[in-house]
Amino acid sequence: MPHPAARVLGMLELLQSSHRLTGAELAARLGVDQRTVRRYADTLVELGIPVTADRGRYGGYRLRPGYRLPPLMLTDDEAVAVLLGLVAAEQLGLGTAAPATALAEAKIRRVLPGPLADRLDAVTRSLGFSLRRRDDAPRPATATLLALGAATHSRQRVTIGYRSWRGEPSVRDLDPYGLVFHAGRWYVTGHDHRRGEVRTFRLDRIASVGTGTGTFTVPDGFDPVGHVTRSLAGVAYRWEVEVLLETDLEQVRRRVPPSVGELAPTADGILLRARAEDLTGMAQLLAGLGWPFTVLRPAELRTAVTDFAGTLAGYAARRAPPAADPIL
Repeated sequence: MPHPAARVLGMLELLQSSHRLTGAELAARLGVDQRTVRRYADTLVELGIPVTADRGRYGGYRLRPGYRLPPLMLTDDEAVAVLLGLVAAEQLGLGTAAPATALAEAKIRRVLPGPLADRLDAVTRSLGFSLRRRDDAPRPATATLLALGAATHSRQRVTIGYRSWRGEPSVRDLDPYGLVFHAGRWYVTGHDHRRGEVRTFRLDRIASVGTGTGTFTVPDGFDPVGHVTRSLAGVAYRWEVEVLLETDLEQVRRRVPPSVGELAPTADGILLRARAEDLTGMAQLLAGLGWPFTVLRPAELRTAVTDFAGTLAGYAARRAPPAADPIL
């Protein structure tokens, strides 16, 4: 017969997998009577796990949100899903400032069965990512992320203490429309009452979040991801660029990220409007697309494209070094 402690943990696992189970259902699954189920529930409560029993036709046992996270019982499939999610979060930079991701991963790995741990370790060691975390991207505080997420969901105005890229502190009343993770950084976008317009703020530059009493309504059709990528593409750079690409809009959207610039269909192709600090990089981007294009402005971009073409021609003219005579 299973040890009673094993049945108690089995009851915890069942309650974590279901919203509510009756005493009869738990008794049948655990192979005990309902009086024993009540005793197991009392044992879990004594261990600090918030189990509650509701009476009536729709009553039963359930886990009530408590003051601390109870022990989690995970199947092998669930453990693999959680660990792969943690690995992906770490690689992509989704984690917050505290080393919570690595600590959570280590806790789960320590209790995995040996064969499963070995197979999962082989997967994570051989797993590659096309996108990786930016090493220079600061991470936001966990409290900041959670507070803004709650305010966004409840449509509640917040007051944030913010530091600009110049290091200038300010206090903003913000209606947070949405949270966006883009290019290794977290952003919040919404109506900034100080400026009277929709603005985008980096979470790692937010020092404090205070929840107010005011509420708001998100404008119909507002797209937080689209707004953040467009606003980042509109950051002031040295050069204003306009290039006509001879292809269709669907092809361009597949190859050119929204953060690069704005796209507008015309009778002659797709107009790319962008801003760039380095025209050499823009020339390399255009050359890598593989479509015919016409530089509308600035004229300096034509020079950059010509220079890059010369660099490529120089590479093409290189000859392989002669093979060395074999050593006998």
